[in-house]
Amino acid sequence: MKTIKGPGIFLAQFAGSDAPFDRLDTIADWAAGHGYKGIQIPSWEAGLFDLAKAAESQTYCDEITGMLADKGLAVSELSTHLQGQLVAVHPAYDAQFDGFAPTQVHNNPAARQSWAVEQMTLAAQASRRLGLNAHASFPGALAWPYFYPWPARPAGLVEDAFDELARRWKPILDVFDENGVDVAYEIHPGEDLHDGVTFEMFLDRVGGHPRANILYDPSHFVLQQLDYLAFIDIYKDRIKCFHVKDAEFRPSGRSGVYGGYQSWVDRPGRFRSLGDGQVDFPAIFSKMAANDFAGWAVLEWECALKHPEQGAAEGAPFIDRHIIRVTERAFDDFAAGGADRELNKRLMGIG
Repeated sequence: MKTIKGPGIFLAQFAGSDAPFDRLDTIADWAAGHGYKGIQIPSWEAGLFDLAKAAESQTYCDEITGMLADKGLAVSELSTHLQGQLVAVHPAYDAQFDGFAPTQVHNNPAARQSWAVEQMTLAAQASRRLGLNAHASFPGALAWPYFYPWPARPAGLVEDAFDELARRWKPILDVFDENGVDVAYEIHPGEDLHDGVTFEMFLDRVGGHPRANILYDPSHFVLQQLDYLAFIDIYKDRIKCFHVKDAEFRPSGRSGVYGGYQSWVDRPGRFRSLGDGQVDFPAIFSKMAANDFAGWAVLEWECALKHPEQGAAEGAPFIDRHIIRVTERAFDDFAAGGADRELNKRLMGIG
């Protein structure tokens, strides 16, 4: 068994234009000061990280890892959630998702997709130079507007959407394979890969590609009412990243899973800071340890109520308390009698 690494923190919800959140060295000091040992870097935040430079320059990557090591930190993973989303965008979301891309590709879906694919290639190369073996991303979505079948979907629409999604991602997965890095897709509503069934549909279409894997985040399964503990056992060999995020689901006579278009604070299903929701983290960390998850436990802070600074401060000790230092021997070794085949035969009455 392996001991999970951590605590780590995803910087996307904290990066900004104000100090200390505007530079990698200062946000690293902030994270280390809260007790974090790893940072998951949002690669689109140019103030923190130069993705193109990292893909080309080993010196730049060594400088980053060295600077972080001096602060007691490491890079857990790079993230391309925004760029991965743009690999596959349904036209209904073109205007909204243009904001994830540079202005020169706005109003040009084909150019935006090409930019996203290039970004994913850079992320694979940068991850290798940083010595990483897993990468966090989104897969994008072509079928999501049709997830509820009313009116009835045209025959073959979902199949065609997943065929196209796989066609776009297969070359990207091959690049990640060449660089020795797994792509861990966050299984997430709004993405075509939003539960186990849809992940399997995609995996089948990319030929069971060894680099097509999962970022496990139980909060999204609470909101879907999916068994997030059984999910770990089913997909343990494909889970390569882990977002530690809490959530709660409290349906009423007025609203349920779909949320009634309400704001997050009023929805029955909402994200919460660690320890404030319903996720059974002792059971999750136990399963991750038993299943030999060798990656990082990374806080992704999102909460409808609590201030992010409080959530970050509480997150590191929460994760640290739940990480299981796995045992190197059985608890009853002291009573072991050693191997004696003849004794075993006598005990069972075998001649």
